[in-house]
Amino acid sequence: MKLFLIRHGQSEADLLQVHEGRADFNLTELGVQQANKLATFIANKYDIDLIISSPLKRAYQTAEILQLQCQCDFEIEADLMEYNNGVLAGLPRKEALVKYPLPEGGRPLHVAIKDGESMLQFRYRVENAVHMILSQYKHLETIAIVAHGGTINNLLNILLGKTLVDNHIFYTGDTGHHLLELRSNETRIHYLNSLEHLTSLI
Repeated sequence: MKLFLIRHGQSEADLLQVHEGRADFNLTELGVQQANKLATFIANKYDIDLIISSPLKRAYQTAEILQLQCQCDFEIEADLMEYNNGVLAGLPRKEALVKYPLPEGGRPLHVAIKDGESMLQFRYRVENAVHMILSQYKHLETIAIVAHGGTINNLLNILLGKTLVDNHIFYTGDTGHHLLELRSNETRIHYLNSLEHLTSLI
């Protein structure tokens, strides 16, 4: 199975300089352009059997644009949503630093942010989604997952066998995409965070 991990396009939160997470912002005009470029790139090079998207608007809108060009099945999976950042959602970043500063040494993995989830809960939720997808759709050749930076970081670490303690940080740009191939005895990384499709927008 080939697995595309795709981040949504630019959202309104990027322009407003606010914490996003569970705050549900739309794509910007540029975000829509990015998504269209991504969709053309992927549809011209690959046959996608299924797109699975987070239900948050910025991911869902990106996935819809991709589905229109790929003409494949489309599913929504709530466990692919971004980190539940509780009280920080939609809050200006400067204001958040004053109201809810990080504890000295960082927040422990098992401690949830107020009204949100812990990093352990986030990881478990995404891991649940991975196992469900790989089990339920194991007969498909190519699946595209459209989600968020934090979710994709967890997905990559899970697929590469990293724990939450020794995980790597994988950056994903707007509509950046990673391609992995899952075989019975190995995971092949074809590429990480490709932004080739955005060349004409840079």
